[in-house]
Amino acid sequence: MAIRLGLGLPQMRQYDIGRDVPAVARAAEEIGFESLWVFERVLFPEPARQGLYGVEGLPWPDIYRSVADPLVTLTLAAAATERARLGTSVLVAPLHIPFQLARSLASLDAASGGRVVAGLGTGWSHDEYAAAGVAPFEKRGKVLDELLDVCAAVWGPDPVAYQGELTTIAPSVVGPKPARPIPVYLPAMSPRAARRLVDRADGWLPAAQGAAQLTEEWTRLKNLAEERGRERPIEVCVRVNTRYSSKPFEGAERPPFTGSAAQIVEDVAAHAVDGVGEFLLDLQGSARDAEELKDVAAEVYGVARAAGL
Repeated sequence: MAIRLGLGLPQMRQYDIGRDVPAVARAAEEIGFESLWVFERVLFPEPARQGLYGVEGLPWPDIYRSVADPLVTLTLAAAATERARLGTSVLVAPLHIPFQLARSLASLDAASGGRVVAGLGTGWSHDEYAAAGVAPFEKRGKVLDELLDVCAAVWGPDPVAYQGELTTIAPSVVGPKPARPIPVYLPAMSPRAARRLVDRADGWLPAAQGAAQLTEEWTRLKNLAEERGRERPIEVCVRVNTRYSSKPFEGAERPPFTGSAAQIVEDVAAHAVDGVGEFLLDLQGSARDAEELKDVAAEVYGVARAAGL
């Protein structure tokens, strides 16, 4: 069975969101992409209190200066498509009020006919946490756990009732309900996060950082699932952040997923380890506009399928 391929939607500042998101979403579905994805960045601090991913001295990339809201972007894509799954990779869950986020995801799933995949993470930017004001960075794991509880309650049968640290829901009717159980995907960056994924989530959302590392992490996760008695399989969607160019990258030290469509596909194939069913290809950063993004997406998709992926 061929690996499923997803495409990152245009959220960055070189795009006209209202025009380009529907156009790219429709084109991607026509090309054959089976899923459409968004990510979340809520601000670009100047100066930043911490480096990218929390790494001291690592600058934030300029492409993060303006990123459209992920759920608004997915709503635009949902209205323009019929079949593609609509995923978040990822929503920084603790930047959101749990009850409101659970309702938004349920409404989007109902509106799209059951196509939402809720990828949730805890993020890393102290500035984003300070701006959101929901909870301090130090409580990010607890907030994610509460969000998962609130989603299970809100998406489940009425009456909905819940009591947590951030959320109190008196017995209530809460609708609309999702069209079907919304699959929840999580990253697994720490032992505690891996346990949360195995015990509570449907899928795993790793970022591709080398085939050997992906294989090692996936093996560790499967072993943990067996230890904890998980019976259902873990779905896997690997995020691939690309740096596309029309000409092949020349040089001995080519960074992963950098260069021509053929070079990007070569790296994707190297990461197609047993059990990995889907790749999210985010091509938007190096495209000048939506027309170029559509052309690049079609080229990369065609090369991937021709290569047997």
